[in-house]
Amino acid sequence: MPVNPSSSEPAPIALLKTSESDQLLRIRHSMSHVLAMAVQRLFPRAQVTIGPWTESGFYYDFDNPDPFTEADLKAIKKEMGKIIGRRLPLERIEVSRSEAEVRIKAQNEPYKLEILAGISEPITLYTLGEEWWDLCAGPHVANTSELNPKAFDLESVAGAYWRGDETKAQLQRIYGTAWETAEQLAEHKRRKEEAKRRDHRRLGTDLNLFSIEDEAGAGLVFWHPRGARMRLLIEDFWRQAHFTAGYELLYTPHVADISLWKTSGHLDFYAESMFGPMQVDERKYQLKPMNCPFHVLTYANTLRSYRELPIRWAELGTVYRYERPGVMHGLMRVRGFTQDDAHVFCLPEQISDEILRILDLTEEILSTFDFKTYEINLSTRPEKSIGEDDVWELATQGLIEALDRKGWAYKIDEGGGAFYGPKIDLKIEDAIGRMWQCSTIQLDFNLPERFALEYVAADGSRKRPIMIHRAIFGSLERFFGIMTEHYAGDFPFWLAPEQLRLLPVTDEVMPYAKQLLDQLKAAGIRATLDNSGERLGKLIRNGEQMKIPLLGVIGAKEVETESVSLRSRREGDLGTLTVAKLLVAACAATANRDGTLALPAMQTPIP
Repeated sequence: MPVNPSSSEPAPIALLKTSESDQLLRIRHSMSHVLAMAVQRLFPRAQVTIGPWTESGFYYDFDNPDPFTEADLKAIKKEMGKIIGRRLPLERIEVSRSEAEVRIKAQNEPYKLEILAGISEPITLYTLGEEWWDLCAGPHVANTSELNPKAFDLESVAGAYWRGDETKAQLQRIYGTAWETAEQLAEHKRRKEEAKRRDHRRLGTDLNLFSIEDEAGAGLVFWHPRGARMRLLIEDFWRQAHFTAGYELLYTPHVADISLWKTSGHLDFYAESMFGPMQVDERKYQLKPMNCPFHVLTYANTLRSYRELPIRWAELGTVYRYERPGVMHGLMRVRGFTQDDAHVFCLPEQISDEILRILDLTEEILSTFDFKTYEINLSTRPEKSIGEDDVWELATQGLIEALDRKGWAYKIDEGGGAFYGPKIDLKIEDAIGRMWQCSTIQLDFNLPERFALEYVAADGSRKRPIMIHRAIFGSLERFFGIMTEHYAGDFPFWLAPEQLRLLPVTDEVMPYAKQLLDQLKAAGIRATLDNSGERLGKLIRNGEQMKIPLLGVIGAKEVETESVSLRSRREGDLGTLTVAKLLVAACAATANRDGTLALPAMQTPIP
């Protein structure tokens, strides 16, 4: 294992994504073919569909009469090893459409016929030895000898619908992973176990933060008192940061007449992700999937002057979107969620300054939650788009200028912008190196046009404002899930739903413990008292299981000296501290949003 020259610690093993490595792409694409060949050798009635690579591995979808079991996966993996050991060549062959049809019909593979119908010529296929082939554009390794039999694994089986359509055949998807070395595979497995330990769904239950109740419906979040306390802390911080940054807050309805969504274009482009309308007083109302049209109507309520711009409005607005049952996942994909939406209405010449302000605010908010490494993409005008060339050019240059002024590195995604304007997307890196799509900044020339937004220019003419969409968290629910996994549920002191739990050793010290609890609560500290009567060891274990930052042990000595013996979840035994010093330190850490308390001279005797 390579060693970092500046340290005696082994250098971390880098795990590249498939999109970052041509060799991994060839390995994983080839492994998917080896998987399919192995399955069809062991299960002759299995029909193959598609088998692409993923960012950390590969999968193949099969139509097999019987469900695959764990024992089947082991047998398939063993067969894959045999195929690799045969050093079979992977060869590209170009055929006519009619020849491909003859080959497919001879195999009785109806899914391949449907795939073939959607492929443009030239038709290419890849053979694996002389026994197996599939329609494929590649790329692949030249020979299975390039695949490391000790650097791959089959990870799971899941259900999948053909073409992602639940009205079509249900298939079985086998997921696998493949690397160049056995060490990379071991590191991948270690990270997967760490991700499992941090899973926000399990932590949400263990720490009693939230739940999703089947009786109420799928994808709807119930915030429990502990989670609701944390959400309030996040929201209060978010609001204050926006006030300081020059925003005003809006509150807008959850439903609107369906005509609003016709005007905005959502019914034309977004209908499949919207819930159906409801009939009220002979009018149809629609649950909102977006907050944008409501902010637009608020702007249009009054004729604006150029002197009023920029206008910055923000809202923690709950929206509702139809997500298919197969894609919902804890807090990450739900049907009702709160977006931290904001919209800026500005003049064209104000774009760069406003984008820079948004980038500064984004960094301030995300870094408070210890997200400090970002991946940034700037997406430019696609082929199909609306708006004048000069406005697109001005807007795109405004984004580039703001990013350059901020000093952030970024990649340009040519043609990857929305049809209504260019955008900046920001991913955040969590504690175990995963990247999460989070913040987005989008310029919009569409809604101002659809709603005929105007401002009175300096020369008295009427002009369209530039509209900037912006979200920093993306949604509170998803961000909460990401944050929970980032901290592994061990939240910093300022954010913890329960900051300090008092542990009385005997019933005799209970009056003092209750008095101390009242003092802590009066000072704004989120403190509780465990009066269960358990032994001290059990009290401490219970507190540690709930990941409470501080435990305060109270015995006769603490009553006599008006103090508390503190135990930190992160630093262990901290010694004894007077109540006065504890209050000062806890209040300061909460106000400053610190991860831990600054407690100087903790081990010294009480004065």
